Amino acid sequence: MEINFTHYIIIAETIGGLGIFLIGMLVMTDGLHGLAGDAVRRALTKFTKKPLTGALTGAVCTAILQSSSATTVAAVGFVSAGLLNFSQALGIIFGANLGTTVTGWLVVLLGFKLKLGTLLLPVIFIGALLRLFAKEGLAKLGFALAGFGLIFVGISLMQQGMSGLEYYLTPEAFPPNTWFGRVQLLLIGISITLVTQSSSAGVAMAMTALFAGAINFNQAATLVIGMDIGTTFTAAIATLGGSVDSKRTGFSHVIYNLLTAILALALLTPFTTLLNTWLPGFILSNSEIALVSFHSLFNLVGVLVVLPLTNQFSKLVCYLVPRKSISNTEMLDSQLLKEPSVALIATLTSCKRQLVEQFCLIARMLNKKEQDYNDEFSHLQLALKHTHEYIDQVHLQPNQKFKWQKLIILIHVLDHMYRLNKRIIESHEYAHALHCNQKLSEATNKLIKVINLLSYCIEEENWSKGHRIASKTRIIFKKRIEPLRADIMREIASGVKTIPEANIDLEVLRWMTRIVNHINRITYHLNGLHQKTDSRL
Repeated sequence: MEINFTHYIIIAETIGGLGIFLIGMLVMTDGLHGLAGDAVRRALTKFTKKPLTGALTGAVCTAILQSSSATTVAAVGFVSAGLLNFSQALGIIFGANLGTTVTGWLVVLLGFKLKLGTLLLPVIFIGALLRLFAKEGLAKLGFALAGFGLIFVGISLMQQGMSGLEYYLTPEAFPPNTWFGRVQLLLIGISITLVTQSSSAGVAMAMTALFAGAINFNQAATLVIGMDIGTTFTAAIATLGGSVDSKRTGFSHVIYNLLTAILALALLTPFTTLLNTWLPGFILSNSEIALVSFHSLFNLVGVLVVLPLTNQFSKLVCYLVPRKSISNTEMLDSQLLKEPSVALIATLTSCKRQLVEQFCLIARMLNKKEQDYNDEFSHLQLALKHTHEYIDQVHLQPNQKFKWQKLIILIHVLDHMYRLNKRIIESHEYAHALHCNQKLSEATNKLIKVINLLSYCIEEENWSKGHRIASKTRIIFKKRIEPLRADIMREIASGVKTIPEANIDLEVLRWMTRIVNHINRITYHLNGLHQKTDSRL
């Protein structure tokens, strides 16, 4: 009974330590994301014009955020929004793999060598107080500090638990250092990552088991390689049902990490041989540092090998995951909702494309007498509805300033676009009546020219010019409408037109006035987006 209880304590400490480590990672990542998320996103678009700078930026950003998934999701969003091409995003993805190894260095240097688990308990308390009572910036810092402390408390508990298993769990209990044994260890490493949903947690477990003598260096290294592969499966599953760019990102992650894993397996024996030759006994006395060094080395070599082939790699992935058709809503990927700022960028891009389509349809409808565009407007209405549903899932608070303003502005823009489209669908027959009246026809031709000019402004994201044109058009149109309305009244009085005939012309005037007003409000809000926020980020 006593042995069973001892076993329970050992297992509880090990599993509990892993759980605390995972919670610490989540809390620290959330805090760091709040502190540096916007700056990281700006850096990703600013310093990623070439694959090399993209890889460096991806590595640094992942090291700062302590989350490769956050970096990858941002990269997918920027590709969808047209801020980056896929080749540039690949550099970020390659670098993100390297950036994740920083967590291992923190764990081994601060958790194993300095044993800060107990010393950091007050830091957790301070972090919790800051999170509860401090203002926004300090609150996020407190969250990051609390998570940082929890990571090392979790490491301490795992070490205690693993030390109790030294008589029960030995290297002989794991597959041997043969090629078949390595395949088995790879599968174990993949399974651990799929269960924990964190390669960092898996690496920490491998280091703890290595420190306790439960596994040897070669076994630990092979497990870590498997854990790197496991992260790609998680990412690939997450992209199912997503946009083409999301699928390409997930697929490129899988291919790249599989290639890196093959490279790592080939490097393992030379690495241990050279290290034993140059620093005899180092692996035995500093096995955790040797493991983290190997993890960083094979990821670095993988990046250096693939970077010169980025364009070819990009073409291969694009060939394997083709873009069958271009949709105005394809960038609205549910995965981007994890990053509200990136989701807003994708929404703005979707709105811009739909607005250009809407203006072009209106111009064509006003220009053609007979053709019916109702089906095309109905199709656009579905796209607008989808965009509405997407942005409805972006939840922010007023204290988030620029993001909040951007969200409010996009909601306004979508509302006017939806109402404008609905008005046209419900009263599209008025377009035919425009050409029956010479005076209305002249106003219509001028409106067509304005709408075509506005389409160009939207494509160029020249919001201020677009609003100036729309605002001026509204004023001019209002001045022209009044005389036209007076003419219609005189035609009724003189018997030129009956009241039912004249009512059609009056309804057409009201219909055109509403179209002009909606267009003016759309450009007004887009101009506000330019003035109040950084519209690209």
